[in-house]
Amino acid sequence: MAGLHLEQFHCGDNLAYLLYGNKEAVAIDGVAWEEISRFLAGHGLSLTYVTNTHGHFDHTAGNENLLRHSRALYLDHNAFPDGGTIEIEEGAIRVYRTPGHTEDSMCFHVGGVLMNSDAQSARGALLTGDTLFNGTVGNCFSGNLPAFFRSLRRLMALPANTLIYAGHDYVRDSLALAKDLEPDNPDIDRFRQTYDPGHVYSTMAEELKINPYLRFNEPAIVALLREHDLPCATEEERWLSLMSID
Repeated sequence: MAGLHLEQFHCGDNLAYLLYGNKEAVAIDGVAWEEISRFLAGHGLSLTYVTNTHGHFDHTAGNENLLRHSRALYLDHNAFPDGGTIEIEEGAIRVYRTPGHTEDSMCFHVGGVLMNSDAQSARGALLTGDTLFNGTVGNCFSGNLPAFFRSLRRLMALPANTLIYAGHDYVRDSLALAKDLEPDNPDIDRFRQTYDPGHVYSTMAEELKINPYLRFNEPAIVALLREHDLPCATEEERWLSLMSID
């Protein structure tokens, strides 16, 4: 299989996605349903599935209209075992159960997303919803912080060149907070200079350099926790302490 294409759509600060091949497409968090429908029609694509990274209404609001105007099937979180796949004609989308932001949170991983229609430039991509943003992480509405930590630790193990496509564009605020926590980190400024609000993404390598909630082992972060007299003996303690800082 050659790989899938990815298209990002904006609806306020929400980010919606299509993953598609030559004929079939999957909508994920399709709140920008009108733009998605026009894109499908303009590219001769059939919407096969509609699904979501989690059940919050700002991500599911487009489902009803997408389903009404297509023959697509809706797949909710109960349809997926951890590590299960969604198959369309040009590739497979793997589903990771990532509880933390919500209990039903999921991320969608594609081993090869085609960049600029070039099969030689296919790269892994991860649609993270509100689990992992570009430069920060989501709120823990589930209340299960240990599960959230385990979910993030799992994502951090993905290849460094994996593209991270989040559920919102919170980049400016995220970088401001990261800079406040780690003012001497030059990578935060470098990422800010490359940020494109028209195409919002990062790589896992960049997240490990700029996202304080993935940098819990870095000396500067450990020193910060000690300054706040917060527990920092283990990785999980350091992450929980970071999440407690206002």
